[in-house]
Parts: sequence; structure tokens; C-alpha cells
Amino acid sequence: MDELQKVSEETMRFMRGKYALDEVPGKYYGVDCLKFRQGKKTVVSINIHEGRYDFQVIFGKAEREKFEARRNEFPSEIRELYDKAHTYHDGKWMLIPVADLKTLEAVKRMILIKKKPNRKPFPKTHIRMSNCGHRCDLCVHYKGKTPAGAEERDFVLACHKAVYGGHAFEMNCDGCHFPDCAAESAYCRKGKGIDKCRACENFSSCLKTAGWPPQIHTRAITADQVTFAILPYVKGQYGN
Repeated sequence: MDELQKVSEETMRFMRGKYALDEVPGKYYGVDCLKFRQGKKTVVSINIHEGRYDFQVIFGKAEREKFEARRNEFPSEIRELYDKAHTYHDGKWMLIPVADLKTLEAVKRMILIKKKPNRKPFPKTHIRMSNCGHRCDLCVHYKGKTPAGAEERDFVLACHKAVYGGHAFEMNCDGCHFPDCAAESAYCRKGKGIDKCRACENFSSCLKTAGWPPQIHTRAITADQVTFAILPYVKGQYGN
């Protein structure tokens, strides 16, 4: 994996893990971009170039005061870009080129100044851990009690179908060790002589348990679709 791929994945992990926002594709002077929005308000927009991403962040008066109080925490390149950025009636517009993780870390701190995290964890009332390391009670296949409740399963199914397409998402699983486990065939633990994926030395880097690798993209995905169809399969997101 090259550095730009790492930037892409870490960006999505950060934005989805910290914020419940719609992911809206668009164009910026003919360049593909991905906007993270709450209602009509854009928190950050990412322009997708070959070899880099440009993060567009707009600081209003309150955000500028917060940044200026902490400016020495940021690299000189970020401070210089901030000072040169023009301030319009709606704020200071910054377009920050990002091609490495070091610069991304600084931009993440700027996004945190722009908006406080609003991602709320699911309750752990009915938590049930799977062998693969996920929470069964958040899985679309699980038939037991879930935080969403049975009355919301049609909504959860609709979120999955919007993200993943025509896959069969029937609620047909009682959890690990049951003969109808929907994920049983996907994992290799039996061949390794272990009973839980979490016991495997390669668990942290295993794509079979991590779901789709997150990537900066040009698809329209709602905040609810991220919450119910993507994050339940991200290791560590909801206490799994």
C-alpha cells in the first residue's frame, strides 16, 4: 500500500469514526470531489487529484480564533497556508494539498476545530461478540435482539442494499457456532487450529474481518448508511 492509499483509508476511518455525516460527490472546477455534509452545511470537501488530495476547509470567525490560539501546534506549512488564505464574508477558505499521513494529521486537527465529533456509539445492552471480532448484534444477518430493534430492520436492510447492491440480506443468523451462520464460510480459523479470529496473529490486518477497505470515493452515501451498513463491520468502531 502506498502513502496516498494510506491517506485515503485513514481519512475515511477518521471522518466516519468521528462524525455522522452524509458523503456527497460533486465537482470543484471540473475536479471530482467528496463533500462531508450535515444538512446543507459542508464540514470538509476533498478534491481528488492524481497523486494528492486537496482538503477544502472554511474557518468562520470562531474557528479562526481557535486556530490562532493554537497555531504553534501546527506545522509551518499549515500556518503559512492559513496566513495566505483569503478571508471572504463567509470565512477563510483554505485548500490544503495532502499526499502523506503527516500532513493529514494536521488537517484532522483542523477539521476537529471546524466541528466537534458527533458520532454516537451504539449501546451495549445486547452486545454479542462474534468469532470474527465483530458485534453479532449489529450485523444485518443476526436474528437476536439488536440495538436498532426489530421494527427498524427494514430500514437497516435498505441501508445495506443501498451500499452493497443486490446481495441477499435476509436475517438468517443466530450468531457464531450456529449451523446457519452467514459468515462461517468466509473465515479460515478452522484451518489454523483456532476457534476465534481474534486469536489469530494476523487478525489486525485481515481483510476478511475488516470489511471493505475504506477509500475516498465518488458515491453518494448517507450518514445512516454509514452508521448501519459500514461501521458495524469496522473493527473497534462499536466496542467490538
